[in-house]
Amino acid sequence: MTAVRICALDQLGQDEALRVDLEGISIAVVKDSTGTVHAIGDRCSHGDISLAEGFVEGDTLECWAHGSKFSLVTGKPLSLPAYEPVPVFVVTIQDGDIYIDPSATVAA
Repeated sequence: MTAVRICALDQLGQDEALRVDLEGISIAVVKDSTGTVHAIGDRCSHGDISLAEGFVEGDTLECWAHGSKFSLVTGKPLSLPAYEPVPVFVVTIQDGDIYIDPSATVAA
């Protein structure tokens, strides 16, 4: 599969997450506090909750329901109760737009 345009870079605010569905895969697209864009699996591995509804802090995304924090870089949980990682997807910024390939994950 090829990368899919998600939105313009300036449509995603700093420390903000956006939930998108690509090819049946729910993805949280996040711009962290430094302006770097990340894409991780949207479902918390502990409680099947949308991570895009959570809180962005630095390079982490916290599940609003139970407080598990996930690394935006590796997808690994950094706090309990989650202990399984979520996938991390390749993000490309081209001509001011954000693209994600849902078939291309990053090895942790």
